[in-house]
Amino acid sequence: MKIKILIFTIISVLFTACSTYMNIPKLNSMSELEYRADVKYAQLSNDITLAYSDEGDGEETILFIHGLGSYLPAWEKNIPELSKKFRCIAIDLPGYGKSTKNPHSGLMSFYADVVIEFVNKLGLKQVSLAGHSMGGQIAMVAALQHPSVVKNLILVAPAGFEEFHPGQKQWFQDVMSVNLVKLTPYEAIETNLATNFYNLPKDAHFMIKDRAAMRTASDFDNYCLAVSVSVAGMVNEPVIDKLDKLSQQTLILFGENDNLIPNRYLNPGRTVDIAKAGATKIKNSKLVMVPKCGHFMMFEKSDIFNAQVIEFFGK
Repeated sequence: MKIKILIFTIISVLFTACSTYMNIPKLNSMSELEYRADVKYAQLSNDITLAYSDEGDGEETILFIHGLGSYLPAWEKNIPELSKKFRCIAIDLPGYGKSTKNPHSGLMSFYADVVIEFVNKLGLKQVSLAGHSMGGQIAMVAALQHPSVVKNLILVAPAGFEEFHPGQKQWFQDVMSVNLVKLTPYEAIETNLATNFYNLPKDAHFMIKDRAAMRTASDFDNYCLAVSVSVAGMVNEPVIDKLDKLSQQTLILFGENDNLIPNRYLNPGRTVDIAKAGATKIKNSKLVMVPKCGHFMMFEKSDIFNAQVIEFFGK
């Protein structure tokens, strides 16, 4: 009986995998990706067209910045709820999603300048920045460079709390090559995304399918370049020594079971230690550690994230 159950389970898994492979759409361009929200476009300098969504009309405006390799649907389980109380704007960074894919430096200061130019383009005087992972580091750089524009910070498993010596920085740049990103097989795409979670939820599977579908897009090569240079950008423009200069009220959220921070190969240790060390340096900060939760905290534990943001703004 047990053997029959095992065989049935194996067949079911194989069938599911095969059906997933067959259902991957072929994209001519990454602009064909399907988003829940209506997409708008802002024309910025340096021939950059920034794709964004804009929902809600509250007194506070929150600008959401995704992480490495991601896109604005990363906030899919947050904006529908938060837009009931706040104006919620999510962007695709240059090189990602539906935004233009022109080659760029990948530096955090480059992205921060784009964010501030975008804010000015929309005629907004002040915004609160919500950033996930790399987006968190971008948000901090923007806050440091433009404190009058960035009112508050919401940092979700932010990059930038971890320190790397020169050899480790070089390792990152050597490993995260354009070809590594470009030639990632389907199985690795699924594994990579699953690593972001304590328990991969079913409603996150669209990210796997989208990432697999991107491979046929004409602008996929430049997306791969953006991912590669963004890794170099993170390690070459660290913020760890500037955290004490942040003046904004800051909400910091980490999953206790984050598999990516700290880097398990270079700095093995506990996520909570990195989180506390970074939070201690930010004067006006509150740290929330979420149990049974991975790196993609705002998606995996969206109810906690949403409630914490509402409480943060006193709503």
